[in-house]
Amino acid sequence: MLPAIPPSLDAVFAALADPTRRAILSMLLEDDMAVTDVAEPFEMSLAAISKHLSVLAGAGLISQEKRGRVKWCKLEPDAMRAATVWIQGFGQFDPVDFDAFERFLAAELPGPV
Repeated sequence: MLPAIPPSLDAVFAALADPTRRAILSMLLEDDMAVTDVAEPFEMSLAAISKHLSVLAGAGLISQEKRGRVKWCKLEPDAMRAATVWIQGFGQFDPVDFDAFERFLAAELPGPV
């Protein structure tokens, strides 16, 4: 039987599946940003950016708050913790050291490798 994957993990991966949303998260690594500043580098409407931000907020990857007339976005890095733990479950094997493998082959096999 497969272990249950929490629905929140599905939302995180769905949010991360889009390159625009990944770019937004990268931008928010630097600092909190106003929605208009988030939208600036993209060639799409403010409404389209708002939809992307809603998906990110729904997945818990960002939070939004109104400060005066401006809506601000903040990265919520803890929301990625479950996804990180899930992904790390696949990294339980040591990475292959190809240089060491080549040295091993050179020592064990006759002739050039």
